[in-house]
Amino acid sequence: MGFFDFMTEEIAIDLGTANTLIIHLDKVVVDSPSIVARDRVSGKIIAVGREANMMQGKTHENIKTIRPLKDGVIADFDASEKMISMFIKNIPALKKKWFPPALRMVICIPSGITEVEMRAVRESAERVNGKEVYLIHEPMAAAIGIGLDIMQPKGNMIVDIGGGTTEIAVIALGGIVCDKSVKIAGDVFTNDIIYYMRTQHNLYVGESTAEAIKIEIGSATEDLKSPPDDKSIQGRDLLTGKPKQVHVSYREIAKALDKSILRVEDAVMETLSQTPPELAADIYNTGIYLAGGGSMLRGLDRRLSQKTDLPVYIAEDPLRAVVRGTGIALKNLERYKSILIK
Repeated sequence: MGFFDFMTEEIAIDLGTANTLIIHLDKVVVDSPSIVARDRVSGKIIAVGREANMMQGKTHENIKTIRPLKDGVIADFDASEKMISMFIKNIPALKKKWFPPALRMVICIPSGITEVEMRAVRESAERVNGKEVYLIHEPMAAAIGIGLDIMQPKGNMIVDIGGGTTEIAVIALGGIVCDKSVKIAGDVFTNDIIYYMRTQHNLYVGESTAEAIKIEIGSATEDLKSPPDDKSIQGRDLLTGKPKQVHVSYREIAKALDKSILRVEDAVMETLSQTPPELAADIYNTGIYLAGGGSMLRGLDRRLSQKTDLPVYIAEDPLRAVVRGTGIALKNLERYKSILIK
């Protein structure tokens, strides 16, 4: 065992719908969009991550960009495997090795995942040389990453808004007491913006443009204390077919996202209504913690706070909270054995 331990490398992976992050030796070594570009003729993968992301919406008929994960689970088995393997090969410390080392991995998965979807994640990991594969639920990883002591007999509520799913969970004694996973998150927000631009401005914009709008002027409420400036957006005019530009304010984006955010609020309320009374009392004192890229939407914390009458805190560096927690679980495998799925 000792000799093989010397040959084993440990990595923690947050396999997200929008971004994949990998931690190796306590450092985030990969932080890339979960996207691959495939050559349709030869079937070869020609680019992954950032490089493939630049191609999105700009490809000709021989190149296809694929997002191998949908709603937090693997949708395209082959592409996801190639993507994971390329990301692992790009880890600086592993590049120097002569032959690929055996890997001990901890990978995060959504809490509402089925057995079949779990097996897909595990098989993908095993095919890229994963000798020991552990899975951890996203809200758990987020809670550890935020710095909560999840083993205490005390209730904590986590809302993790990712790219494909929003994971809401009440955690106590190292387990999930009640949880809800809704397929409304960053991707749905992006599609809402595309739809709004089409219906209100007759402007057809692509996914990358909508994503940029969401990041730069996205908002959950129409009354922000320090609002962002208006943004000029270029796209194709649906009536004339010519390229055109329009100016959009954050208030319009708040209108566009309103319905989806309402559904996230409802899911939070539903989870609160299923919480046992003793844990509800704890949550009243500790509040709700937000993690994931979606929690960076301006005004979302205030809006959730008004809806639930509870304090809402955003994790520091919310994009990396989940992968940080996964990395901590990997380092303390013995301590977190009970929450990892072998």
